[in-house]
Amino acid sequence: MTLRVLVVDDSGFMRKRIVQELQGEGHTVVGEAKSGGEAVRMYRKFKPDVVTMDITMRDMDGITAAKEILNEDPNAKIIFLTILKEDKYKAEAERLGAVGFFNKAGPVSIADMIRGMEQRK
Repeated sequence: MTLRVLVVDDSGFMRKRIVQELQGEGHTVVGEAKSGGEAVRMYRKFKPDVVTMDITMRDMDGITAAKEILNEDPNAKIIFLTILKEDKYKAEAERLGAVGFFNKAGPVSIADMIRGMEQRK
């Protein structure tokens, strides 16, 4: 299944890597945001199927952006991406209702996480 994805990360290198992986799996990247505030605006505009959300960003962090998005659309599908210590942020992501939590340095790919999310439907 092809999904429409919004990629949110303050690192241009990471956005490029994520976009390449998603497009390689046949997904459509509808937008790329560099901050939480930009992510909220782009979510409103594009209504993507999935958002990949970095946690630490300038302007507005990913947790705050996810809260805003989920307040407007409780059915939003958000996968958090981070290089930070997982335990602290994973619990918060799960509390918010994130569909996934991905350590950028880990062995699982974003595409694998999205496939797992689709299989749970």
